[in-house]
Amino acid sequence: MTEQHSPQVDPEAKSRARKAVAIYGLDRLLLFIGLTVVIQLLAMLIGAPVPVIMSALLALIVAFPLSMLMFKRHRLEANAAVAELKAQREARKDWIQSELAER
Repeated sequence: MTEQHSPQVDPEAKSRARKAVAIYGLDRLLLFIGLTVVIQLLAMLIGAPVPVIMSALLALIVAFPLSMLMFKRHRLEANAAVAELKAQREARKDWIQSELAER
C-alpha cells in the first residue's frame, strides 16, 4: 500500500465548486427578489393591491425559466465545477475500495 499514490480531492476544485454554486444561487435569489419588487410596484402603480405572497409566487414562476436563460454561463460553470469535484471524489472512493479489497 502506497499512500503517496492515492488520489486526493483537490481543495481548489472544492473551492471552485462552492464558489460557482454560490454565485449561481445568489444570482437566482437576486432575480427572484427583484422580480417580486417589480411585480409589487407595478401592482401599486395600477392601483390593484396584490398580497406580497402572490407577487412572490408569480416571481418564482417567472424567475425559474428566466434564470436558465439569463445565467446560462453561471449554471454551466457550476455544473462543470461540481462534476469535476464528483469525479475526483469517485476516483478517491474507488482507490480506497481497491486498497481495502487487497487486505
